Amino acid sequence: MGVARDVKTAVGLLRKALASRRAKHAIRAALAARPPHTPGTFRIAVYFADGDVNMYQMRQWYRPLAELAHTHPVVVMARSATGAAALLKDDALPVAFVPTVRDIERFLDAQDIRIVLYVNQNTRNFQMFRYGERWHVFINHGESDKMYMTTNQYKAYDYALIAGQAARERLSRTLWDFDLDRRTIEIGRPQADHYSGELPYTPDQRTVVLYAPTWEGDRPAAHYGSIRTHGEALVQALLATGRHRVIYRPHPRSGVVDPEFGEANQRIIQAIEAANAADPEAHHVYDDGPDLGWQLAAADVAIADISAMVYDRLAAGKPLLITRPADPAAEVDEGGYLSACEWLRAEDAPRIVEEVERVRHDPEAAERLRHWVTHYFGDTTPGAATARLHAAIEQLMAKWDDWSARAGR
Repeated sequence: MGVARDVKTAVGLLRKALASRRAKHAIRAALAARPPHTPGTFRIAVYFADGDVNMYQMRQWYRPLAELAHTHPVVVMARSATGAAALLKDDALPVAFVPTVRDIERFLDAQDIRIVLYVNQNTRNFQMFRYGERWHVFINHGESDKMYMTTNQYKAYDYALIAGQAARERLSRTLWDFDLDRRTIEIGRPQADHYSGELPYTPDQRTVVLYAPTWEGDRPAAHYGSIRTHGEALVQALLATGRHRVIYRPHPRSGVVDPEFGEANQRIIQAIEAANAADPEAHHVYDDGPDLGWQLAAADVAIADISAMVYDRLAAGKPLLITRPADPAAEVDEGGYLSACEWLRAEDAPRIVEEVERVRHDPEAAERLRHWVTHYFGDTTPGAATARLHAAIEQLMAKWDDWSARAGR
């Protein structure tokens, strides 16, 4: 049995290697059909070493970065063939495919990259850190109170752009000997300035509820996903009323570790299809699209797991419920918003209709929400976060000029 397993593993690895090689050839052919990047064009690069499964981390930055590119041209340096393919298909930002270190060096030789932005903590980021004479800046792919947000890996970057006071306090509690005042810049949530998009339904009298669960997690401490414990019950209850419209947006990795989690996800999708077939006016939505924004703005109430989605919605300043993890081993940091949020426990999921009405009309809940919005994101006036992002970039560009002059570059 052990030999058979080893053979199966070897065959799988060979297939992946062949698929990767074919994908690389396809990407190079696609790029060759496009005009080449003019040398010296780009000053800002986004380094993305992940494949297509983590494209959600890039896509949320498309609009803020496209706006920034009007002042400082931005390019994405893609290391993975599947990630590069997805970036090219989206066609939101220029793409440089740099699968090897030599490719990186050629690209840097041809361009004037002064700031490198990172949206995640991929271990291959370390390969980019070797190149000095530019700022390496962590911008993350969301704001949350997950343990990911306080990793010691922050120290690997020259600077980090953080959302606000909550992030600053979170890092100060966790990172030893880290100069927060010098190495972090608060920018709020620029993505919230772009919470828009075409609705896939015509608004009516129905109460719109966004349910956006995360995946199951790869260890007990990260078991935040609620699809199995809360999701089926709450979606069924909302579908049954005839007064609610459900937008279901599960994490793209749902079910990659736990097959039963994936099966529950499929049952919810099938329930939505059945409800729409029974009532064509319902227009419930299973949302697996690349764009995130209209969902957060359109929903009267959002239900989210402990994840960046909580804080994406918080930036919109509208009512939300947070699912309480059913696994007691899941780490819950209750030092911030989660200390005063509106929890939804698994046993209360069948009563979701009552919970939705409560948070919609509770003035005390609304007041608490306003307080935490300011604590996490500062000024959320439309355009304020975008202005802070641009100011942060200008600050780093000025510092680059200063250090470059000192070095006699």
